[in-house]
Amino acid sequence: MANIKQLSEINERLVGGHRLCGGCGASVAVRQILMGAGPDTEVVVAVATGCLEVSTTALPFTSWDCSFIHNAFENAAATITGVEAAYKALKATGKIAKDKEIKFIAFGGDGGTYDIGLQALSGALERGHDFVYVCYDNGAYMNTGIQRSSATPSHSWATTSEVGAVIPGKPERRKDLTSIVAAHHIPFAAQASVGNWKNLVEVSEKAFNTPGPAFLNVLAPCPRGWRYTSEKTVEISKLAFRTKFWPIFEIENGKWSMKEIREKDLLPIEEFLKTQGRFAHLFKPENEHLIAGIQAEVDEYYDYVKSMCAK
Repeated sequence: MANIKQLSEINERLVGGHRLCGGCGASVAVRQILMGAGPDTEVVVAVATGCLEVSTTALPFTSWDCSFIHNAFENAAATITGVEAAYKALKATGKIAKDKEIKFIAFGGDGGTYDIGLQALSGALERGHDFVYVCYDNGAYMNTGIQRSSATPSHSWATTSEVGAVIPGKPERRKDLTSIVAAHHIPFAAQASVGNWKNLVEVSEKAFNTPGPAFLNVLAPCPRGWRYTSEKTVEISKLAFRTKFWPIFEIENGKWSMKEIREKDLLPIEEFLKTQGRFAHLFKPENEHLIAGIQAEVDEYYDYVKSMCAK
């Protein structure tokens, strides 16, 4: 990986002037991930309908300084793999020079990836296309009003999992999408975070340089949906890692490896939860017992990832 000075000299492919919120984790993720493609590589980007698309392509303007395709909410993976297949066909017929290199990448939020885009993603992975798919995971359908998704954490507030006397937020546990993708036996998958830029650029570089499908699931906090002030995005991302809420790991050709938390850095889950208004109800006396359940969930998942790495 290039050093930070060299990375800072790469021309931005997502440039300023977009309408994304201050502190948006998605914009941070996209900029860091596209650095992993290197300075000279031509990139084709597809983006599913969502915050990232509507806020960067307000007609007649665009913030994308690269080839860009907008597609429907559910079919980013199908779109980008169709373009990749066309590129191979044009090379085979001599209409594109055989030494011309183009990288293909799709971005989708958790609504368009965990939920309604999962079928298209699964099919693209199974077919073995040479592309990178990135889920910027902000834990809800943020673009359409902060409705819960299957990535929304248990007992979190969302507009379709309101907090009340009977149900204290979303009752269901969040889906483990990274493991679902790994079960497709693709060459490379990783779970990363905007709170660790070095790791995110490194795994992005690996993803771009992997022949065949690669997948990145990136924690991208949302100030509006998570209810925190915009300057705390990176701080909250770091807490997600230190409290086991968001383990950082990768699966390369079936081999799992993870970034383990040093004992001195380990924190209880309360330290992550208390930074966000979506969990404020958990600190009321009648709901405090739910925090122990969330702690048990994150401990169990962290131990599961460690066990996979030990195999």
